[in-house]
Amino acid sequence: MKFFVDTAETDQIAELNDLGMVDGVTTNPSLILKSGRDILEVTKEIAEMVDGPVSAEVVALKADEMIAEGRKLAAIAGNIAVKVPLTWDGLKACKVLSGEGHMVNVTLCFSANQALLAAKAGATFISPFIGRLDDINLDGMELIADIRTIYDNYGFETQILAASIRTVNHAFQAAHIGADVMTAPPSVIKKMAEHPLTEQGLKTFMADWEKTGQKIL
Repeated sequence: MKFFVDTAETDQIAELNDLGMVDGVTTNPSLILKSGRDILEVTKEIAEMVDGPVSAEVVALKADEMIAEGRKLAAIAGNIAVKVPLTWDGLKACKVLSGEGHMVNVTLCFSANQALLAAKAGATFISPFIGRLDDINLDGMELIADIRTIYDNYGFETQILAASIRTVNHAFQAAHIGADVMTAPPSVIKKMAEHPLTEQGLKTFMADWEKTGQKIL
């Protein structure tokens, strides 16, 4: 599974990138707002930091305007994935932009039917939102599983990018089902390294080591 980092904070991206934990980055208008940075400036900086796809989202609602914004964002760097919403206009923009050779991430997906349409429109990535489905008492993981089945049935090359990941259990379940990519905040990726038995075992080892009176350095 590929790990995309869901943030526009360049220091957090750099830390994980140094560990080889970054296969790409996703941003959106909310993350740009949180960063306090200019979208073109911060997107360029991120694209220079990582080798993988960097999703930058259009903010227009009409297809023609989405296409124009998408072209401008794609011109920032060769690894930009233009992010468009899963609306009819977004699908039109996806078809044009993907036809021009640009990577396209179709976002705000909440149904398998939507995912099927995105694949037909040539999406590079489809972003089903797990956490937001859980918020309304639906199982976001069922959506990931449904999309996986449909895409495998017909050999679609669109990659399933599990989004709105909020917990380490989300990360595990998405990997277990077979999502191609997950995008998660840096805090969730870091928490994947934690386990109470690891902490307990380390405390025991350190207490025993102290009793030996030895030093390695």
